Amino acid sequence: MSDPSTAALAQAARTAGFAPSIHNTQPWRWRVRGSTLELRAQRDRQLPVTDPEGRMLVISCGTALHHARVALTAEGWAADVERLPDPADPDLMARLNLIGTTPVTPAAMRHLQTMRIRHTDRRPVSGTPVPSDALETLRRVCDAEAARLHILRRDEIVELAAAADLAQRYESMDPTWTEELAYWAGGARTDESRAGGLGIPDDAIPDQPPRTMVPGRDFGHGGALPVGTEHDRSAVYGILYGDDDSPRGWLHGGEALSALWLCAIEHDLTVLPLSAAVEVPHTRQVLKRLLANLGEPYLAVRFGAADPDHAGPPHTPRLPSDQVVEVIDDPAAG
Repeated sequence: MSDPSTAALAQAARTAGFAPSIHNTQPWRWRVRGSTLELRAQRDRQLPVTDPEGRMLVISCGTALHHARVALTAEGWAADVERLPDPADPDLMARLNLIGTTPVTPAAMRHLQTMRIRHTDRRPVSGTPVPSDALETLRRVCDAEAARLHILRRDEIVELAAAADLAQRYESMDPTWTEELAYWAGGARTDESRAGGLGIPDDAIPDQPPRTMVPGRDFGHGGALPVGTEHDRSAVYGILYGDDDSPRGWLHGGEALSALWLCAIEHDLTVLPLSAAVEVPHTRQVLKRLLANLGEPYLAVRFGAADPDHAGPPHTPRLPSDQVVEVIDDPAAG
């Protein structure tokens, strides 16, 4: 792999492995061909019960796409991005074509460093209020990724909480859903019941239900992450949304989630995606009403000030890069 552009794309794809995904399924695969990088959905890691339409799979692919874009920019490469470029090949999420070089900025380097420390913390946030100027910055970040962020009022948070609770009760009544969740969540990092590097281990799952305004994911059992007695009264909740309830819109939603998450960390904020209310059609309509029917909800999100006295949970495991990145040295090869 002597071509520097090929090496840069391969490294960007490997760095994109740090991206968040539903239940840490990492449902993507990358192919490097000369100066082109392709992102493909990996359907065998889709959640057929939780996510039959592939909404969360595509959003997850969107976070990986944004991570790859950031990595290329931080290495001084400019790329043109084609999203869903082939209608006959719906699993081809995006194609990135290198078009030259670009100056490396301090902001790009910060984003790259932030990707490596990002993690999901399901515990309550600290009591420090979230600055309004930080929220405005997060809105602008989402706008730049062709998505939007609606910050919920207190009365709207109550509706979100009810919707999230109802959605999880619906899901828990389905034994195939509980079986699917049990496969992807729980156990040790070396759990051999699923492929190594996937899923959410017990040390990233709270040991008891956290006292939060909106219920987080109920994994059906306590994990090994100590929670304490905190309550997230200072948390801010929002809905990430867009105009298009389709794979293109979901892909943009994932890119926006990645962008706002990196930006939030740089403002000393934590981010927790909350997808349960979007997974169930009935409760998804509740979120749409909270948007005054002006957009399609992709995810609910919680923001809060990081607690300096509590270290974050361990990073969830990742697949080895050779399982998700394929480099074809001859661009003409198939």
